Amino acid sequence: MNLSPVILFVYNRPWHTQQTVEALKKNELASESDLFIFSDGPKTENDENVKKVREYIKAVHGFKSVAIVEREKNLGLAESVIAGVTEIVNKCGKVIVLEDDLVTSKHFLRFMNEGLDIYENEEKVISIHGYMYPVEHKLPDTFFLKGTDCWGWATWRRGWDLFNPDGNKLLAKIEEQNLEKEFDFNGAYPYTRMLRSQIEGFNNSWAIRWYSSAFLEEKLTLYPGISLVDNIGNDNSGTHCGDIDEFKNTICDHKIKLVQIAIEESVEAKKFITEFFLYNNKNAIYKKIINFIKR
Repeated sequence: MNLSPVILFVYNRPWHTQQTVEALKKNELASESDLFIFSDGPKTENDENVKKVREYIKAVHGFKSVAIVEREKNLGLAESVIAGVTEIVNKCGKVIVLEDDLVTSKHFLRFMNEGLDIYENEEKVISIHGYMYPVEHKLPDTFFLKGTDCWGWATWRRGWDLFNPDGNKLLAKIEEQNLEKEFDFNGAYPYTRMLRSQIEGFNNSWAIRWYSSAFLEEKLTLYPGISLVDNIGNDNSGTHCGDIDEFKNTICDHKIKLVQIAIEESVEAKKFITEFFLYNNKNAIYKKIINFIKR
């Protein structure tokens, strides 16, 4: 198996970065994998946390190689991810991508690399994803969903070539084809609102544009039935993440057997995930009401 390079994007969260790297080091393929770390520049001249992160990553070991890129200026997460992924995927042909708040199972790298190998020549498959929502129902071992995701993912150059950074053009196509409901996961998650917010400058999400690009091209992403990733950044420490626990997950502790399956969206999995989104939307509204009453 020709292993994919791993890209890690870091900024100013020393503790989160350490948790992410230490978990990644425990992966069975870590010592055979090349690691590229992109460190975004500080917004202010004396950001001590950026300095601490850079001190830490300079001592990272346990991988086949470690290459570090320290940005002089602050690019912001979106530009940093877009530039870094583009550089490495054009150089190496495929990439596995992590951010500094994603703790992985020790089987994460194997799942991602096997997925990249199995579906390398399947044009309909745009990416492999490691995170899965904590739904109540048992999901298939692996399955496909339309679009992409952003919490521990992998793609090939042919996939990333479809990425369109222009939110206006993406939204125009969605509206022209009356795809808002489907785009919003059958109305269960506000992806259209997120894309509009990106266009209006309220967020600078690369992920909503990555999802939109794949969705409009009718491409599929492979997911595991049990999550291989836990996001520890939903604690108000990140730029785009608030303090939420709905997406908290237990990481899979066993290998997921990867065999080629029918390349079509799983109706069953989409139904269960839609129910998860709808339940959490209602729960979020309930929490807002309770907080309002308390105030």
